[in-house]
Amino acid sequence: MFKFLKGVVGGSGTGIKDLPYNIGESYPSSWGSWTHSRGTSKEDGSAVSIFLLSGSSSQDGHLVAGRNGVKRLRTVRHPNILSFLHSTEAEVSDGSTMKHTIYIVTEPVMPLLEKIKELNLNGTQRDEYFAWGLHQISKAVSFLNNDCKLVHGNVCMASVVVTPTLDWKLHALDVLSEFDGSSEVSNSAMLQYEWLVGSQYKSMELAKSDWTTIRKSPPWAIDSWGMGCLIYEIFSGMKLSKTEELRNTSFIPKSLLPDYQRLLSSTPSRRLNPSKLIDNSEYFHNKLVETIQFMEILNLKDSVEKDSFFRKLPNLAEQLPRQIVLKKLLPLLSSALEFGSAAAPALTALLKMGSWLSAEEFNIKVLPAIVKLFSSNDRAIRVALLQHIDQFGESLSSQIVDEQVFPHVANGFADTSALLRELTLKSMLVLAPKLSQRTMSGSLLKHLSKLQVDEEPAIRTNTTILLGNIASYLNDATRKRVLINAFTVRALRDTFSPARAAGIMALSATVSYYDMTEIATRILPNLVVLTIDPDGEVRTKAFEAIDQFMLIAKQHHEKLVTGETNESGLSGIPSVSGNSSLLGWAMSSLASKGKASEHGSLALANASTTPVLVTSNSSSDVSSFANVSDQLRPSSPTSTDGWGEVDSELLHEDHDSDKEGWDDIDPLEEEKSPSLGSIQAAQQRPVVHQKAQSSGSLRPTVAIKSSKEADDDQWDAVAVPEPRTASNSLNTKPAAQQDDDLWGSIAAAPPKSTSKPLNKKTTASLDDNDPWAAIAAPPPTTRAKPLSLGRGRGTKPATAKLGAQRIDRSSSGS
Repeated sequence: MFKFLKGVVGGSGTGIKDLPYNIGESYPSSWGSWTHSRGTSKEDGSAVSIFLLSGSSSQDGHLVAGRNGVKRLRTVRHPNILSFLHSTEAEVSDGSTMKHTIYIVTEPVMPLLEKIKELNLNGTQRDEYFAWGLHQISKAVSFLNNDCKLVHGNVCMASVVVTPTLDWKLHALDVLSEFDGSSEVSNSAMLQYEWLVGSQYKSMELAKSDWTTIRKSPPWAIDSWGMGCLIYEIFSGMKLSKTEELRNTSFIPKSLLPDYQRLLSSTPSRRLNPSKLIDNSEYFHNKLVETIQFMEILNLKDSVEKDSFFRKLPNLAEQLPRQIVLKKLLPLLSSALEFGSAAAPALTALLKMGSWLSAEEFNIKVLPAIVKLFSSNDRAIRVALLQHIDQFGESLSSQIVDEQVFPHVANGFADTSALLRELTLKSMLVLAPKLSQRTMSGSLLKHLSKLQVDEEPAIRTNTTILLGNIASYLNDATRKRVLINAFTVRALRDTFSPARAAGIMALSATVSYYDMTEIATRILPNLVVLTIDPDGEVRTKAFEAIDQFMLIAKQHHEKLVTGETNESGLSGIPSVSGNSSLLGWAMSSLASKGKASEHGSLALANASTTPVLVTSNSSSDVSSFANVSDQLRPSSPTSTDGWGEVDSELLHEDHDSDKEGWDDIDPLEEEKSPSLGSIQAAQQRPVVHQKAQSSGSLRPTVAIKSSKEADDDQWDAVAVPEPRTASNSLNTKPAAQQDDDLWGSIAAAPPKSTSKPLNKKTTASLDDNDPWAAIAAPPPTTRAKPLSLGRGRGTKPATAKLGAQRIDRSSSGS
């Protein structure tokens, strides 16, 4: 029989050597003859509690009762009853004698008395926490009495333990027995181990061993008395020494006093059922109990109730006991968010509670749940994460950001919601410093390239500002390739005035990354154009930036004069006030709402470093200069990202997938007046035209105006319009017309022909008489008779003849 019981109790082990746990320090108090010790798992080091009970022989009464407790603990499962993990029984040498010892391993808990001293709560917070604890023990007792028809027999402070999440749990099931009410006349003992219960905790009928009365009483009669003893002990702060002390009600809250008295009724049948104690007592209706109860049944609540609850939770959490919020509510909230039962506003409450933790605890308890949320498809969750990323972004490690966070955040760059695109953009200010160079160059810059031509002007502006802020995290080669092109060719030519101002500020803030050649040939020419910008704030910033860069040029000149030719760095560079620091966001227009008419004027709000402007979400009223937007921002029909040039497709066709989007931009050339350009072209046309015709190139002549010319002529669009002509080739300009035309080298050549070149004298005379001939298309070189060049422009052309024909010079000479 002993071997059988030992096998039942022993579980997976047969001795202390087989116990897979380490026994640690013991607590000063525990129930009955048990010793309550701390412990850890040998496998993973997790914390546990280990209860030990020793006896001189295997038939010791305490050991027999202990085996009953082990059996009950293994079979009775309830959220408010201590969780069983492992048990074993072994003979342990104690000097010259051998002792039999039972070991029970459970979840990590602490005696209630020790936890109350540790928390040291007072006033309302103490009452709220006690109400929550009594609520849990009442549920456990009600489960045993009403659902299982079992009697615990010794409910008191010693039989209650507290988990790390501050939940109260019932244990000490050694006396636990079935309630036998079928044979009311029987006088046999119903509680076999009632002798373990202290006399101060026994009700009058149990103290008299009146089993007949006990069997006639309801199943909860004995344990209701024990609930009254527990209430007295927790509010008095001391263990009950004798039954008469229960009459002292000075410690009991007034709202709980009527129920306390009913629990200790002298008539067993009139004692209050623990289940009704929870439902009827006013004492249990407080903020803490209601908040925790709502969180525990969150899945049963509808979306409206959840949204309302989580919006109130941040303010409510400040009124609750801080330790209970952090150890109980915070884990519940984190779990609810992780498994999708919580709404997006819950993230605000989670971060607020997390701010009360130390950095180490935050990384353990909060951060893992937040990282998992980035993979959520719920747009509201994604928006909430990006809105609060400044509160937890610094706690994210570089590896987590690069491998787990950024791949999910990057989806927001292409989202159809403008608000989500803007929030994703702004989040990069926190995440970009933690990205690897491979991710930054291979992914982030490609997304920013597309956002710089976004339909929302605020997003275009903030993209420029972000590039200025993260420039220090780019490598030298990437900075050379991206910054100037992004700030000058795109930002300074944007139709939205704050975007142009942002481009100027970005150039000034990143001045240390440009050499003197770039400043002189690519930056200053673009800034000078903005000195006649229609927007006054843009002009002001342009002049400030020009002064800054001109001072750099002057310092460079002085170094050359004195013989110092070291250009490796631009130390001591002056900066415009406010621009040398991190650039602030220019605007947050997507979060604001208003009519389009309210945002028609797009001037900067003030003259501060950071332009602050509220604009409309509509892209139709982006700029007050919409009438010239087509001339200021020409686009290539073959561009893959909205702003690539035709020539870049020809030159870099095999490398487009490896670029971020800024490599196909060339710097602006010095602009010339239309009349001067026409004169110079007329002077050079005969020689250039002859070379073009005799070059033998297989490339066809470009018949449209190149994108480069359109960029160079952005300010001609607001000048006096040129006179119109009847020629169909008014806007057609040969690619190889001028020697200093950088685009001529990649323009298409005219078709190959076997005819003789045109008479140079005729062409020259034509140029002298017709100044528009300088920009007209060259006559086609075909075997057919060409149209008359001197007279009759606009007349019906002669019918083309097959075969080689001699050019008739008589018509031009007449």
